[in-house]
Amino acid sequence: QVQLVESGGGLVQPGGSLRLSCAASGSIFSINVMDWYRQAPGKQREQVAVITSGGSTGYPDSVKGRFTISRDNAKNTVYLQMNSLKPEDTAVYYCRMVVTTGGRSYQYWGQGTQVTVSS
Repeated sequence: QVQLVESGGGLVQPGGSLRLSCAASGSIFSINVMDWYRQAPGKQREQVAVITSGGSTGYPDSVKGRFTISRDNAKNTVYLQMNSLKPEDTAVYYCRMVVTTGGRSYQYWGQGTQVTVSS
């Protein structure tokens, strides 16, 4: 079994920054894709950043240039640095990892962390 634990959410003023972390623990052979999603009230969950095992990253236009995803493979951790935050970034943020264990791949989700951007 694999557990993902997120941290770093909170309340921030527009224009501010936050850094989210998501650490995986348990029976892990390797972690392939790591990504971050968010879900605002009344909206569908959307992907905001992805990083592959090779370090390639991708972002939607809504966060490109403001959000940066990174990973520390030694710590089985993924980060999301969020700068120039806007009120429309307010949402619950979830990390997801595709983990290989026992010769098979599974996806796991974090518990979610609230990010609120407001003055």
